[in-house]
Amino acid sequence: MKKLLLLAIFMVTLFTNAQVKLTGIVKDSIGDPLEMANVLAINKVTKKMASYGFTDAKGKYKLDLDRNGTFNIKISYVGMKSVDFTVETKSADIEKNIILDYDDSLEGINIVSKMPVTIKGDTIVYNADSFKNGSERKLEDVLKKIPGMEVNDEGEIEIEGKKVGKVMVDGKDFFDGDTKLATKNIPANAVDKVEVLKNFGEVSQLRGVQNNEDNIAINIKLKEGKKNFWFGDVTAGGGTAEDNSLYVVQPKLFYYNPKYSINFIGDLNNIGEVAFSGKDARNFGGGFRAPSNNSGTSISLGSNNIGLLTLQNNRANSIESKLAAANFSYSPKSTLDVSGFAIFSNSKVQTVQNTSILYTDPSLGIPDESTESNTLQDTNSGLLKFSLNYKPNTNNQLDYDIYGRMSKESQNQDFYSSNLGNLDQIEKATPFSINQNFNYYYTANERNIFALSAQSLIQDEDPLYNAILEDKASYSNTGDALGLDDMQAGYDINQEKRVKTNQIDAKLDYWNVLNTKSNINLTFGTIYSNQKFDSDIFQRLDNGTEFDGTSTINNGLDTNNIDYTFTDVYFGIHYQFKTGKFTITPGFTAHLYNVENNQFSTNYKDNFVRILPDFNMRISLKQSENISLNYRMQTQFTDVNQFARGLVLNNYNSIFSGNPILENALSHNASLRYFSFNMFNYTNIFASLNYNKRIDQVTSNAQFDPGSVVSVRSPENSEFANESLSFSGRFQKTFRKYRASLNTSLSYSKYAQEINDRVSNNESFTQRYVASFGTNFRKAPNVTLNYGYTLQDNDQGDRSTKRTTNAPSIEFDAYIWEKLTFRTKYSYSALSDETSTLNSFDFWDASLIYRANNDSKWEYQVKATNLLDTRSQSSANAGSFSVNTVDYYIQPRFLTFRIIYQL
Repeated sequence: MKKLLLLAIFMVTLFTNAQVKLTGIVKDSIGDPLEMANVLAINKVTKKMASYGFTDAKGKYKLDLDRNGTFNIKISYVGMKSVDFTVETKSADIEKNIILDYDDSLEGINIVSKMPVTIKGDTIVYNADSFKNGSERKLEDVLKKIPGMEVNDEGEIEIEGKKVGKVMVDGKDFFDGDTKLATKNIPANAVDKVEVLKNFGEVSQLRGVQNNEDNIAINIKLKEGKKNFWFGDVTAGGGTAEDNSLYVVQPKLFYYNPKYSINFIGDLNNIGEVAFSGKDARNFGGGFRAPSNNSGTSISLGSNNIGLLTLQNNRANSIESKLAAANFSYSPKSTLDVSGFAIFSNSKVQTVQNTSILYTDPSLGIPDESTESNTLQDTNSGLLKFSLNYKPNTNNQLDYDIYGRMSKESQNQDFYSSNLGNLDQIEKATPFSINQNFNYYYTANERNIFALSAQSLIQDEDPLYNAILEDKASYSNTGDALGLDDMQAGYDINQEKRVKTNQIDAKLDYWNVLNTKSNINLTFGTIYSNQKFDSDIFQRLDNGTEFDGTSTINNGLDTNNIDYTFTDVYFGIHYQFKTGKFTITPGFTAHLYNVENNQFSTNYKDNFVRILPDFNMRISLKQSENISLNYRMQTQFTDVNQFARGLVLNNYNSIFSGNPILENALSHNASLRYFSFNMFNYTNIFASLNYNKRIDQVTSNAQFDPGSVVSVRSPENSEFANESLSFSGRFQKTFRKYRASLNTSLSYSKYAQEINDRVSNNESFTQRYVASFGTNFRKAPNVTLNYGYTLQDNDQGDRSTKRTTNAPSIEFDAYIWEKLTFRTKYSYSALSDETSTLNSFDFWDASLIYRANNDSKWEYQVKATNLLDTRSQSSANAGSFSVNTVDYYIQPRFLTFRIIYQL
């Protein structure tokens, strides 16, 4: 690692000392400076681009050029005559001022199109080849080299601090815009241009009246040779690791033409490369956004998924992954587009972990707990979607989508608790859901615009939880309370649940455009949601029969049959106006709410009216610099699980009983954001400050048995306000061939918690800092250095804990002789408390890829993961009642050989 660091420092020093600066000011014929004029330098000997840039608000430009060279300089601005001149560099810096004359010809546009970066309004176009050095294989490798862009480990793309919501290829949605499937699978050699679409809106009629400032999409323009032909690659490989054989098969095929497109992604491997995990499937929303998202109503449908353990950085003791995904789009005529996708995935994961649990209040007699678990997960997921988009003319647009999700999940845990002994936990579920979405947009004339949106959801969830406890004595108090038969060899407890959800969400919007700077928006909407919840706790006896005991807690209610209905009828009005650099949108929404739950022959109702104000102000300081202030008041409604009075066994140590008279919570949300992306000096600054205050928040009241980790929990509206404050910021600067960045996130929360009738005010403060410095040479090897520091500080009841994580890493990427690509990454992490290091671990991965030349169809790869054969890693997290430290056991050293064929 020290040698790589010295190499990076040497390259920085060498490159810095070998260049001179060309600077100047670009003005128009009357002497006004021109902002965002394109400046390009071409080496006259190699005929290749040597440097490029833009002018700033004062018309200044700056180029870094090699010494002792001759360069052709092109300066252009759309609508003006371009200027070419030649410079010869020695060792001294050069200054050259330029005046551009107005011209009606399109000459400047041709030059601009060849620039590495061009700006057209809210669209930034990056010429991908200008950022490649030959070592790139997938889209994410290209995006990581573009200034202002980040791709995290999950495949999510961030631009100027904002997450990209949609990825398209030649204007067509790629698997409904999913960023992970795009970044991990689209071949780098197929990418011609990357178009960043800021303030993105799906509907052209609404772009002038809607606030889309947080919406960013990416459109990938393909190279001409990749159109009307199949392209992509097929990977096959294998290897050995200890007692098992390794395999990997990954076909990735694409076809695009102006009328239709077809994409297929396949993946079959047991080497831990999770193409599409169960978590991905559950988070894959199908591109749906409820019409009521901005109405001020927040309604939860609850989560009734089984408690699948999540992977840590896609690492587990063993992972087998299967994926088959197909995406199509078809345009039978210019006014009609149909598209859809089908995704089927299976993952088999074994996780082995040890957990240390420190409960919040030792004075209450709750013992700390150590657990060991060996877990097998089997997840099968199927996702289907069909979409239709019809635009008969510029005044009408109709969209329809239907999206289905189904899965079959199971999780078997061989579990040990230091308090309760050995037990087996079995969880199963086969949930499904169907979404339908309808949108119609009509522009009567330039001043009157209408939009009708409606969505329906049908969802069925059936989780089963089964806990088998060998040591009855350690669970005797809980067993007696649940009315279990203690004459059995052990306790075999089962919890069945069934939750059926039907929801309809619709609204009608009307915009009256008063003038070019103001409009009024009127909204009429409604939400109808119905949930039916059934549950039953029973014991399976040694002879196989089922036994329904009568509990001695909760008045003997250990089953549920509840019908929960929520309705909201609302009217909203918003006025948007622009004055100077300010765009201001004040407004409010008036709601008529009705909440009703019917259970145990008793009907509980709550009807009320509430007015919810909101406010948005945007200050456009410059073309790529703005400040936004948002405030919104929300009414938060909980789900049927929280209302159900009967007992529910959520886990071996957590028994739950709902509260039928829960009230809604009210939240105040305020945020202040700043964005700046300076194309002149490639400095990207993002900062966000968010404050949230929740009144009558639904919290859990826990009653722990004396000397036990088993608790009975019930929800209640907290009489104390819960508050949270968070800050996130990023500073990134690209200078010459180097990029430096600093990311910061701070999160503070204060909340009240009740345990054994004692109320405590808990506080949590988490700090995370990540610094990075890297190179981006076209020929020389590239090095990236990262350092992450995380501090978690928790005060819960009588207990305070601190956890510190230090995580340095280094990445090395070399493209050698235009044939070999060598990549390696080393990372180290140490988790500590206030007195000692709890665990430290490091990882080293490397790959060597050979391709005879850029036109070769065949590629050969040797890939090694976990070269140091590290067997565990650690993490720390805080829950409502405890702080946990977890050790995860992971896959051993893997070495695989792969052959890749490029179509």
